[in-house]
Amino acid sequence: MTVERMCELAEVSRGGYYRQFREKAPQEEAMAVRAAVQQIALEHRRRYGYRRVTAELRRRGMAVNHKRVVRLMQEDQLLALRRRPWVATTQAGHELQVYVNLARRMQLTASDQLWVADITYIRLAEEFVYLAVVVDGFSRRAVGWALDRSLQTRLTVAALEMAIAQRRPAPGLVHHSDRGIQYAATDYVSLLAQHGITASMSRPAYPYDNAQCESFIKTLKQEEISCRRYRDLEDLRGHLREFIEEYYNRCRLHSALGYRTPVEFEAAESGAPLTTSRAASVTLSFPGMGKSISPMNGSAVADSSSLMTRRAGGPQDPPPHRIDESPADYSSASCSPAELASASSARRESGRNGRYK
Repeated sequence: MTVERMCELAEVSRGGYYRQFREKAPQEEAMAVRAAVQQIALEHRRRYGYRRVTAELRRRGMAVNHKRVVRLMQEDQLLALRRRPWVATTQAGHELQVYVNLARRMQLTASDQLWVADITYIRLAEEFVYLAVVVDGFSRRAVGWALDRSLQTRLTVAALEMAIAQRRPAPGLVHHSDRGIQYAATDYVSLLAQHGITASMSRPAYPYDNAQCESFIKTLKQEEISCRRYRDLEDLRGHLREFIEEYYNRCRLHSALGYRTPVEFEAAESGAPLTTSRAASVTLSFPGMGKSISPMNGSAVADSSSLMTRRAGGPQDPPPHRIDESPADYSSASCSPAELASASSARRESGRNGRYK
């Protein structure tokens, strides 16, 4: 029987068992800890660093110091694999409407109140492909994603359609992204409006407005993409499905969630009493406007966004912000090198639907 099962039958805690085990048989206890560290590191394919390994050991009832975990992982050469990420910029020089930043003023209390979205590129052996993701800002769960060889609007639309089909959010949800042309395109904005979702966009050259999605992309690249070589697009698609839907959402401990998985975090949250809808409990405060707005009334937020845009001088100009706000829209993993050379000409040729010709 496993230690967990024996402790359950004996009605003792696993922590108490391991403390007693360490006192009576220190060498055997040291081997048990080392074996557990190796098992966790291999189960997660060396994606876990010492902090998450320590958290997982404690979830299993082992009271182990993180310094000891670091030493064991160094001795067994099990430290997580890391590579320096590629730094690039988002191309947002279009004439489509730009929406006010609502995400930075939101206080989240449940899932499906704020979604954050972004695009990144992935290099294969002979081509670049593009990945669009949609992440829940509260639970950090990846709710939608799409993979394509093109940066046309259909990429982001497919990711959003997956998220809507899986989550079926109530009206009032805020969707936040950078100011890229794929998110400002008519097709994308129309899909948001069709489902009662309010658009929100980052400030220029300020990636922290979209920090949750940037963090997810960094984790994806460091723990999956940079550690593999893929045969082709379909091979990549299969591994991404496994990592996002089976591993990241269900197995990987997230430090921002108290070292719980997104699925566990949402399950714990769902047990709390809710109001009429989750979106109803979100409030938005706008300095200088003298009132707070609830995004449950999608038209009120949309009207406020349009009003601020018009005051800025038209849809081409970004909405004004206070002087003490840092400027946003820089994304460290949003655009491919292949697109940078042709971005200027592509933007001039782009139509109102936001597709590259």
